[in-house]
Amino acid sequence: MKMKAIQIDEYGDENVLNYTDVERPEPKADEILVKVKAAAVNPVDWKIRDGKGKDFGMKLPLILGADFAGTVEEAGSAIEKFKKEDEVYGKILTDCYAEYVIVKENELGRKPKNLDFKEAASIPMGALTAYQAIFDTAGLKSGQKILVHGASGSVGSMAVQLAKAKGAYVIGSASGSNKDFVKKMGADEFIDYKTTDFEEVVKNIDVVFDPVGGDTNKRSYQVLKEGGFLVSLVQGGSEELMKKYNVQAKVMASHPDPKQLNEITELIEAGKVVTNVDKIMPLSQAKEAQVLSKERKVTGKIILEP
Repeated sequence: MKMKAIQIDEYGDENVLNYTDVERPEPKADEILVKVKAAAVNPVDWKIRDGKGKDFGMKLPLILGADFAGTVEEAGSAIEKFKKEDEVYGKILTDCYAEYVIVKENELGRKPKNLDFKEAASIPMGALTAYQAIFDTAGLKSGQKILVHGASGSVGSMAVQLAKAKGAYVIGSASGSNKDFVKKMGADEFIDYKTTDFEEVVKNIDVVFDPVGGDTNKRSYQVLKEGGFLVSLVQGGSEELMKKYNVQAKVMASHPDPKQLNEITELIEAGKVVTNVDKIMPLSQAKEAQVLSKERKVTGKIILEP
């Protein structure tokens, strides 16, 4: 049986994306076949397309897409927690730009009841990455202070909301045009990085969340209190700066976690975490969607509908 998908046969720019027919996968005993209702576009998608897939050891051809929401079409014989027609969402690394996707039981969460599939698809990657960065890696606790760089982005805005839900004091940094959005997400303070050097106005921070890297990363060490933690999505810690400021720093990568995803679902259903979908496009327009994502011409998630 065939299905529509966005597949690449070589690495390169958006023109290597092919909207084509491929074989629909069949689930093994420990796998679940999900009918994809919506898939989100993430920077990791076009980074893999540009050539990062080689670094990850991926084999061509491959289908892109890391975030999805949909319904269980078929559950393998060893699957206990999910059944046909269950509404689910989750994060993997590839294969979501398609009408169907194969996942493991530990890659799925229950879709929030108060979100439609398009909204739900925008959640898993950003929310799990933020959750694992600020809580698992940096150990943020209630009552502590966190500085979130890129606070208007899909991961940064999740970090703001999750930190606030935990009871932290949140300072968000983004461009001035996004001030209202970042404050709406729950930030206690806002810094316009284009007009203000954050290190001049922020001190004694417990955790800095950095999805930006470069100079922003280096300048972040000095705002931390002794024993503070700088967690980055893009840049490893500097031994020299860690020693100078007596702090910790680490780069992290996210992974599927059904327990955390279900906790995030509960926060969404309680109204403590919201999402921001900017554009909804048909799967056939994946090229245009990835261009918009790479050029940062959207303020929320781009969703593809098969």
